[in-house]
Amino acid sequence: MFTDEETTYLRSQPLARLATLNEDNQPDVVPLSFEYDGTSFWVGGVGTQVLQTRKFRNITAGRRKVSLVIDDLVSFDPFIARAIRVYGVADDPVERVGLVGPGIYCRITPTEAWAWNMAGEPAVESWYEPRRIVWRNP
Repeated sequence: MFTDEETTYLRSQPLARLATLNEDNQPDVVPLSFEYDGTSFWVGGVGTQVLQTRKFRNITAGRRKVSLVIDDLVSFDPFIARAIRVYGVADDPVERVGLVGPGIYCRITPTEAWAWNMAGEPAVESWYEPRRIVWRNP
């Protein structure tokens, strides 16, 4: 459901921020590499120690609602920012070959997203108007 321009942007960015919920429902945010396969997002890494990370512990404990932000700041002067914010549901980790090689990864299925300024235009008079995307059957 992302446009071609949004998909190109997602595939051009090396870093995202992933928010999960801990046992006290406190959001926990971590920067990480990610992969977008055209349908889902994948996060994870090499080695079984990835299962001990807070993000994986939160997901495997059943707190599966997550948020991702993929963004960049093109320029301060003029101010140019681009971003995609994603709400989604994370699955249990699986072994697969991913962005950083064979490892353990969680698939995140998007449910809702907002994208703004994929064209990289300066913010002149106001903030960027986001495009909202909703998946019908996540």
